[in-house]
Amino acid sequence: MAPRLNLFEWWGRETRKGTPVIVKMESPNFSIVEIDGADAAFKPVEKSRLKNAKQVRWILLLKANRAVGCVAWVAAVLWALLGGVKKRLIERKGVGVASEKLGKGKLMLRIIRMFVVASMATLVFEAVAHFKGWHYLDIPDIQSLLHSIYIAWLEFRGQYVAPLVQTIAMLCVVLFIIQSLDRLLLCLGCLYINLKKIKPKPSIDGAPLLQHTYPMVLVQIPMCNEREVYEISISAACELDWPRERLLIQVLDDSDDEGIQYLIKNEVSRWSQKGINIVYRHRLVRTGYKAGNLKSAMSCEYVKDYEFVAIFDADFQPTPDFLKQTVPHFKDNPEVGLVQARWEFVNKDENLLTRLQNINLCFHFEVEQQVNGVFLNFFGFNGTAGVWRIKALEDSGGWLERTTVEDMDIAVRAHLNGWKFIYLNDVKVLCEVPESFEAYRKQQHRWHSGPMQLFRLCLPAVIKSKISIWKKANLIFLFFLLRKLILPFYSFTLFCIVLPLTMFVPEAELPMWVICYVPILMTFLNILPSPKSIPFIAPYLLFENTMSVTKFNAMVSGLFQLGSSYEWIVTKKSGRCSESDLLAAADRDVKALIQIQPHVVRGASENDLSLLEDQKTLKPPIKKTNKIYRKELALAFLLLTASVRSLLSAHGLHFYFLLFQGFTFVLVGLDLIGEQMS
Repeated sequence: MAPRLNLFEWWGRETRKGTPVIVKMESPNFSIVEIDGADAAFKPVEKSRLKNAKQVRWILLLKANRAVGCVAWVAAVLWALLGGVKKRLIERKGVGVASEKLGKGKLMLRIIRMFVVASMATLVFEAVAHFKGWHYLDIPDIQSLLHSIYIAWLEFRGQYVAPLVQTIAMLCVVLFIIQSLDRLLLCLGCLYINLKKIKPKPSIDGAPLLQHTYPMVLVQIPMCNEREVYEISISAACELDWPRERLLIQVLDDSDDEGIQYLIKNEVSRWSQKGINIVYRHRLVRTGYKAGNLKSAMSCEYVKDYEFVAIFDADFQPTPDFLKQTVPHFKDNPEVGLVQARWEFVNKDENLLTRLQNINLCFHFEVEQQVNGVFLNFFGFNGTAGVWRIKALEDSGGWLERTTVEDMDIAVRAHLNGWKFIYLNDVKVLCEVPESFEAYRKQQHRWHSGPMQLFRLCLPAVIKSKISIWKKANLIFLFFLLRKLILPFYSFTLFCIVLPLTMFVPEAELPMWVICYVPILMTFLNILPSPKSIPFIAPYLLFENTMSVTKFNAMVSGLFQLGSSYEWIVTKKSGRCSESDLLAAADRDVKALIQIQPHVVRGASENDLSLLEDQKTLKPPIKKTNKIYRKELALAFLLLTASVRSLLSAHGLHFYFLLFQGFTFVLVGLDLIGEQMS
């Protein structure tokens, strides 16, 4: 029976709750306990009424069973990990490890290996000294050759190594504090926006547009070999709620696969037969990647008739009212050049990798983009899910092919020319994030090498521009240096290099708040925009430190104009966006077309089947395998070696951090996170 609730006796004497129950045990070996109240059975009993031997035996067996279950679970996890290691190392049979083409990957790997060898040699000395009880001040006489070498190492470490490590550590700590303050100010700005309910509002404020007042809008869908997702963006763009005579859709296909070209052409033809103004463009000379593709499309003669251009990547699926939510913000605001919408991820719960990406991107859109849009009217264009005023593009020089971050390039040049940006946090466009670590790693390399490449190119233009000193300082120190250069530099140097070194050079010590308190606070702030991800706060912190290797490598590659900074690799997509909805919609469309034009659909189907048969015979499917990343594995050995050294010196929290960070590097190095290939 549920306990009665008496509000008037909360402060009075304790009252009995529930219904009295008497439990009688048939076996004489058990005691008879009277339960008189909800908590009576759990109150302390007299020593004379202790459990008998049989009860004690059953409790011990229950505890033993739980302990065995826990040990079995740990053993199963370790067995699965060993199975993954075996799959990567033994059963690969000639499949090479991950290529080190991202910047000076081989040089960086050699440096990390040097640190690993030095740390293991130092660990041997420290272990011998620990077990022999050597102390520099306690034993004045040299007792052995090994002891003399150890004493010489202590003197060399104190005079030369420790000051260098301490200097680098203090530099990284200062940069860490500055970046943490910037992150804290962004969060406070976002809190202020939410408390004041600040939102950009169009001048028409929801009033319906008249038919003749709808501006001419051009929709561009750049793609390259997007077999899995080309239907998603084309279908979504064709279903936009906008007058057909005032809307034109350009499908900009850079595919070099003739089969994919044919499929995209057929999809465009299918929508064209429904009365949609849609055209298919394919470049013969594919230079400049996405920037070259967009530049070629903007050179068409009919583009001059259009006022705005909306851009969607191949995996983006805007809602039908997207244009009605974004285009009105341009009305009566001639200085507005860009309206950017937010991304929403349909596969964010697919695996651990997608969950961790969702945390990063939610903070980027909810905090960074929103705060910069409200207080500065400037932010980096995300390359898709945005609407540009064509005049702003032309005034800023159009799309340039000089970097792999053409979206950030055009945004910076438009900002220097005085154009303002609007960010709409409430307008969301469906898309997907990479599900495999290989795809995510290549994407992050492009996103972190391109900004440094752009910084070198546009720095003179920023200095010579006519914008205010505050805007110049924001571009140079905050937008580029702090968030694009300093962040990957200190994250990699401090937590992957300096912290392990301090275990072998105890004279150079890092304070506990640098290792524990501030990182946890910053991680908590990062995860707040996606509160459902709070249980993943520990994996997120460890994984971000692991990704700092790729980001640091990419930053160096872009800053020094290395070959890989110009490399563009299309991010692999799975096509999970609304797959069931697309199939259902395609089924309905086919049935409708069969009733209207049966010969057209039958012909298209036959051509599709014949083409697919030809593709099967000519191009068998490629079997993809997971890779091994040597830099991450080398750093795993360094961190695990440092954790053993911290265990000898009883550092406490350092040991646990280094241990878990080392295992995270092992998981990433063996590609055991994200989508698993065959």
